[in-house]
Amino acid sequence: MARDAPSIDAFGGGGFRLSGEWHAGSVLILEDVATFWPVTALDQVTPQALAPVLTLGARAVEFVLLGTGGASGLPSKALREALRAAGIGLEFMDTPTAARMYNVLTADGRRLAAALIAV
Repeated sequence: MARDAPSIDAFGGGGFRLSGEWHAGSVLILEDVATFWPVTALDQVTPQALAPVLTLGARAVEFVLLGTGGASGLPSKALREALRAAGIGLEFMDTPTAARMYNVLTADGRRLAAALIAV
């Protein structure tokens, strides 16, 4: 992996195995650090839920890779507008696809935040 980014080794069962360690629930990976993210559904992904990303801004985060859960869905207009106003891009897809894409993107050295809803 590029930098010190944790790898996503597995997902499912309500959590993620990141660099060999199990993390129950959803995760937010920001600046190569994974933390518990108290979001369980797409409608909970608000600007407030991504406040740490918005606070860091576009200098630290090129875009957010959002795993929307078991199925792909459109994030709220409020979230899309907040990220756009901050100059941060948004890519969203179901969590299994986002988890696989995360490893590829971090290996390429991309400055992303991963917000992944557990499946």
